[in-house]
Amino acid sequence: MIPFSPPRIDDKICNEVVAALKSGWITTGPRTKSFEKKITQYCGNKATLCLNSATAGLEIMLRWYGVGEGDEVILPAYTYSATANVVIHCGATPVFVDVNAGDFNISVSEIEKAITAKTKVIMPVDFGGMPCDYKSINKLVGTVKNKFVATNDVQKKLGRILVLSDSAHSFGASADGHKTGSLCDVSVFSFHAVKNLSTAEGGAIALNFEESVFNNEDIYKELCVKTLHGQNKDALAKTQKGNWKYDIVEAGYKCNMTDISAAMGLVELERYDSDTLVKRKHIVDLYNSLLKTDERFQLPLFEEGGRKSCYHLYPLRIKGITEEQRDEIMQEIFSRDVSVNVHFMPVPGMSFYRKMGYNVLDYKTTWDNFIREISLPVFYDLTDEQVHTVVRAVKESVDAILLKHA
Repeated sequence: MIPFSPPRIDDKICNEVVAALKSGWITTGPRTKSFEKKITQYCGNKATLCLNSATAGLEIMLRWYGVGEGDEVILPAYTYSATANVVIHCGATPVFVDVNAGDFNISVSEIEKAITAKTKVIMPVDFGGMPCDYKSINKLVGTVKNKFVATNDVQKKLGRILVLSDSAHSFGASADGHKTGSLCDVSVFSFHAVKNLSTAEGGAIALNFEESVFNNEDIYKELCVKTLHGQNKDALAKTQKGNWKYDIVEAGYKCNMTDISAAMGLVELERYDSDTLVKRKHIVDLYNSLLKTDERFQLPLFEEGGRKSCYHLYPLRIKGITEEQRDEIMQEIFSRDVSVNVHFMPVPGMSFYRKMGYNVLDYKTTWDNFIREISLPVFYDLTDEQVHTVVRAVKESVDAILLKHA
């Protein structure tokens, strides 16, 4: 069976994790701090905080900005549930908008229509590793400043809608030569087991505010407190002689990354551009070469207008099929010992959100993309021979199901 997306676990990863275990630092320590600095150097943003998940990072940034009851957060209907759930956790209202037909990403024109006096945050999602059009989104929030109503000092200081990117898929992607993490106010990465760069579980907040408005290092220090119970010293700081005494300055959360996770991340980051992205691009290019002549398939978009993907997913769409036919095709592919997936089940179609009054059919492009999409395997150890096997399974399965419904 060809798996969908197993993590890359080799001797380099194992040796570094063992070294972390033997070092005596298994919670947040020197490796986590080093990983944060190296991410900042890699992405070109101002400061980085590593956490236990991207979800925690998104929620903490919403809370830092004071998002709460009565506020609205604009996000794409086509995303994973975490993007919307954190808005609910804060007591605010998710405002879903439709996406583009080409890259699956949030439509800037639909964002503009959805902005009201209650809008506090726009949360774009970089689908499959392809960055959103941040140039247009950043320009938009500047042009609608007159609609923004600040309700606390932080919001007054920024003076506009916050652009908080859900960059869970897009570590290493770029736009006009600039890496994700440096494309808007704040970007939040995921290092979950299935991501290009994995720390088993984990994430990072990439702060990138204009220094004339906010001191990013000061925000980093504030977030360190918020994400460790509101404690004003972490374990590393308390190891200094006589520095055991600490205070709780707010009712914070528990979201810190461990040095065991950071050990994995440091290895992966060192070889990310020179090895990981090279291999993923090779897999994507091979899929494209094998599928491009078949007119039944709509191939994914990996480059457009200066934006470049990090090849996290291969979201293949099949033209002119129904949701039921897509599901049957997937089952046929599985029967040929090939694992595939769907990205994503649109959030407004989930039962929790349906009960709140959302209707997935209100987002026509989202729905059309979803019912025709099948994600093909992309992972470091996938061989050329296996890619050929996947493509053969896909074509044979499409043949079988379309013939059945002819």
